[in-house]
Amino acid sequence: MTETDPLVRLPLSDREYSLLDTASKLLGLGLVAVGLDVGGGTAAGLALAVAGAVCATATVFVTNE
Repeated sequence: MTETDPLVRLPLSDREYSLLDTASKLLGLGLVAVGLDVGGGTAAGLALAVAGAVCATATVFVTNE
């Protein structure tokens, strides 16, 4: 494995990858919004915001073949 190899390889079409990318970003945005609504300074709010950021950037580590 080299530095440019992705962590996960999925056999997705371009359309499926695009839908996965959009869904992960919307889910991440929703989790961040809920985290802010709960309270950005609370442990629960921070956990939700971190989970949202992870979801929103998850497809960076996925490649479609």
